[in-house]
Amino acid sequence: MTKRYPGGVTAVDGLTLRVPEGTVFGFLGPNGAGKTTTMRMLVGLVRPTSGRIRVLGQPPGTPNELGRVGALIESPAFYPHLSGVDNLRLAARYSGVPDSAADRVLAEVGLSGRARSAFRTYSLGMKQRLGVAAALLKEPSLLILDEPTNGLDPAGVSEIRELLRSLGQQGRTVLLSSHVLGEVEQVCDRIAVINRGRLVADGTSDELRAALGGGELLIAADPVDKALACLRDHRGVRAAEAVDGTVRVNADPALAAELNRTLVEAGVEVRELRTLRHSLEEAFLELTSTTGSSR
Repeated sequence: MTKRYPGGVTAVDGLTLRVPEGTVFGFLGPNGAGKTTTMRMLVGLVRPTSGRIRVLGQPPGTPNELGRVGALIESPAFYPHLSGVDNLRLAARYSGVPDSAADRVLAEVGLSGRARSAFRTYSLGMKQRLGVAAALLKEPSLLILDEPTNGLDPAGVSEIRELLRSLGQQGRTVLLSSHVLGEVEQVCDRIAVINRGRLVADGTSDELRAALGGGELLIAADPVDKALACLRDHRGVRAAEAVDGTVRVNADPALAAELNRTLVEAGVEVRELRTLRHSLEEAFLELTSTTGSSR
């Protein structure tokens, strides 16, 4: 799908995205990458300029689709003078579900204690939780969440993380946009990364880290200078440098045993040799290193 706005701005550029049923699917990208525009297209709030979209087998925005989808996109909007529970009861009536659903979802997001407080008195984090609660009212098959932990304290982030895990275990599909990469890594089965409106990577967190290519080994050895010289001369080593009394080696991790043997034969004492695991953050920064303007 593609979305172009007047003035020549291309927010989403030929994006093909498949979200497997029953997964918690992370949707990552820098600010302006086109994530929110994509999510808005999935629920029919924005029409694509071109392309074809199917959500749960239905065109976006149709009653059949919306009846099975819960969404929190951008900031949640509620009546400020109404309490949390009254806002949710009103939303429940619009959605065709019983008023009692409001109490159920408030308990799920940890807001039962403030259910009767006016929305205007809620903190940013509480407003986010109420938005997630509203998205859960219909017990949807698909949940689309745009930055659901925005404004939450560490305890709140942990609670939403556990909720997302629980939803995934129940067989629901969750599409999660987030800037908290640690959160994504802990709860998501698969991750898609977009940049400038285009898909640049799609896979598990391990597969995205592997996309950095090559590999790194950390070696603690004595003497360090001799180890460094020996490793730099090895045919399989792309680079080696001394860091805090150890040697970091850019080489295929499969060479670890061979490098260890080479060092020992050269009279170097090897105290430690292990593979350095790239973080999801490093993979994300590498994959989105180019800049651009999207919405």
